[in-house]
Amino acid sequence: MTSTEGLSTSVARRRLDEFGANDLPSRERRTRGRQIVEVLREPMLILLLIATGLYIAFGDLAEALALGASVLVIITITFAQERRTERALEALRELASPRARVRRDGAWIDIDARGLVPGDVIQLWEGGRSPADVILRAGTPLAVDESLLTGEATTVIHIPDAAATSLMRPGQAGASVFAGTLVTSGHAFAEVAATGARTEVGRIGAVLGGIQLARAPLQTELVRIVRTIAVLAVTLSLGLACIYVLTGHGWVEAALAGITLAMSLLPEELPLVTSVFFALGAWRMSRFRVLARRASAIETLGTVSVLCVDKTGTLTANRMEIRNIVTDAVYEVATGSTELPEPTHAVVENGLLACPRLATDPMDRAFVALAGTALGATEHVHPDWEWVREYPLSTGLLAVTHVWRTDRQTLAIACKGAPEAVIALCRLPSTDAATWNARASELATRGLRVLAVARATGDTSAVATRPDEYRFAMVGLVGLIDPLREDTPGTIAACRAAGVRLVMITGDHAATACAIAREAGFQSVECITGPELDALDDESVTSRLATATVIARATPEHKLRIIQRLRASGEVVGMTGDGVNDAPALTAADVGIAMGHGTDVAREAAGLVILDDSLSSIAAAIRAGRTIYDNLRDATAYLLAVHIPIAGLALLPPLFGWPFLLAPVHVVLLELVIDPTSSIVFELEPPRADVMTRPPRGRQVRLLDTRRVSFSVMLGAAALLGPLAMAWIARSAAGADGAVRMASFIAVIAANLALVLAVRGPLSLHERNRGIRWLVPIMVLAGAVIVAVPPLRTLFAFAAPDLGWIGLAVLAGSLPVLTAARALRRLRPAQLLR
Repeated sequence: MTSTEGLSTSVARRRLDEFGANDLPSRERRTRGRQIVEVLREPMLILLLIATGLYIAFGDLAEALALGASVLVIITITFAQERRTERALEALRELASPRARVRRDGAWIDIDARGLVPGDVIQLWEGGRSPADVILRAGTPLAVDESLLTGEATTVIHIPDAAATSLMRPGQAGASVFAGTLVTSGHAFAEVAATGARTEVGRIGAVLGGIQLARAPLQTELVRIVRTIAVLAVTLSLGLACIYVLTGHGWVEAALAGITLAMSLLPEELPLVTSVFFALGAWRMSRFRVLARRASAIETLGTVSVLCVDKTGTLTANRMEIRNIVTDAVYEVATGSTELPEPTHAVVENGLLACPRLATDPMDRAFVALAGTALGATEHVHPDWEWVREYPLSTGLLAVTHVWRTDRQTLAIACKGAPEAVIALCRLPSTDAATWNARASELATRGLRVLAVARATGDTSAVATRPDEYRFAMVGLVGLIDPLREDTPGTIAACRAAGVRLVMITGDHAATACAIAREAGFQSVECITGPELDALDDESVTSRLATATVIARATPEHKLRIIQRLRASGEVVGMTGDGVNDAPALTAADVGIAMGHGTDVAREAAGLVILDDSLSSIAAAIRAGRTIYDNLRDATAYLLAVHIPIAGLALLPPLFGWPFLLAPVHVVLLELVIDPTSSIVFELEPPRADVMTRPPRGRQVRLLDTRRVSFSVMLGAAALLGPLAMAWIARSAAGADGAVRMASFIAVIAANLALVLAVRGPLSLHERNRGIRWLVPIMVLAGAVIVAVPPLRTLFAFAAPDLGWIGLAVLAGSLPVLTAARALRRLRPAQLLR
């Protein structure tokens, strides 16, 4: 078959049946009903539904609706996570299936690329994306941007080869061009070698579809807490009901007592609090141009101990910039230079002349940018010259040459390309050639992409058929680099101060990667390459990753293995990226962070998206994540403490032979106070002073460890002591059940306020918190209305108000809590409790 024969329609149809459409296979989707059943198996939701049923049974529709809403929120979040991976695969399918110009039945036609089959002959041209993995058969060499597969900003030159039989790897020069990659220059005929799931993009999609989303550490912790409290609640409730029956009470009273105790212990606020914290945290992060695709990803980022960063487009600006110009000396070029030394002008001038008028290649754009800022309207820029012809890259000459007509008689010929090619084209003496080759090697060892520039002149009547017919003179060398983003060093320093270890993962050369790492501010640069990882078993890889800071020559498979080994060693791993090649690692990491300029696939696979591409937003997200966890830990400690007096007042009075102090209606009212306190007041807490200077917590750190639990239990016991004491005093003095119930209830309200202050800590009393300013007057007003309005007082079975008893109840409820908090903080360092 020649390069332009193509297939017949009948053969193409048979191959389409054999190989399938040139599309990524759709992931089998579960039905909505099946998803709902799976979600509702979660113990947290089972408890929520039970609590909702209890509130409905007692006629409190408002609380039932609130709990029902939380069930919907959790189900929605689960659905969103499912759709996130599905959308990533859909984005891959769109990327892999553009339109294609194909040779069928001896004619060129345009078809949907999903109809391509192996053996088809297609056209590729500048500005288009390859619709499949292909082998170039004829035409000009193609410059191809493969950054979505390799992660590197530099283009790869692919030269047609009629004898090639197999595909090479992305990033390697040859005749292979891969699906989804962008042709920046050239035109060629190509034979389709792989379609659909068998393409390089398809293999990434297969890996992505098989990865299970990492569960946030906090999710696991909350499930553990809820299960523990649920078991305790059920056990105590059944025990109390049995005691009631054994002591001669009826089954109705026993059931009522058990239900009241269960309501006082069930942690139905916890999912509500978590949802509020995550939702408000995501909203706050959006003001810093960070989109939380999963709200819990913000909290998880606060626990990250290792942050794996992609080099191109993450640490660097994803564009080429001229850094050095070499003539007889080496000249440094600063970013945005407006002036250049005189000896460098000819290098930039001829490098620009060796570019097309409309530059699309990153290296061409670097010449255009530098000429625009440093040469301006000088005699070295020639917008009036007429372009004559181009000699493109070829197998025998890795250089491009452009010919320009300066006037009616004179031609200016400019050439740039691989140093060895241009040096040979100039026919230099061996000593001069060795000198220029040594200069080029020195630039390359510094991690620079090196081009040589040469020039020649000619007569308009004698345009050569080949570039080597001209007498070229060497002008100089140019060293190009993908420069760092401005905020990269500062962000790396902030992460280092926060105890987060950074690991750069790149497909670039080790020398280039290490040079970028040093410039970015990595404290130590220890490099390992992808091929070296391939030679190691999992345990050896884990050992090397414990100290490695740079992973060079990494493929998508390496990235995924690195993430998996780091997580297996106990690290909480964050991963930044922007290309298709990053999607599996972004999905497998504890939290994936996509850059806004990246591909749709990367954004869909990530938990966070940095919309403005600013690395400083990562430090802001880490700060937000740690603050969320600190405040959520305080809120959880408060919830644990505040349920102790409520449960105690439901459990102990019957054992003492006292009347009911708390009925379900009282518990419902207290829950209406507890919910906004735990979800809003604690969420508004400002960040701790040491939030970005302490090391991240590990996976083993619990939301409520033994020290924190004991602190909360002792505070809760103190909060129970006051209301019980008040009930005993009121029963001894007044005797009426209504007076005892009102005094103990007011004492519980006062103890609740004191618990808020005690958990926040004494130093935080001086910090601004709008929630506190609103909480106190609202609670005082609500309590006053209940005891003052007769119908409400009757509903709660309270006696007529007595200011003396009310004042004493406030003191009895608050003083034990504040005194206990002060004593406990003297016994234990405050920072261990916060």
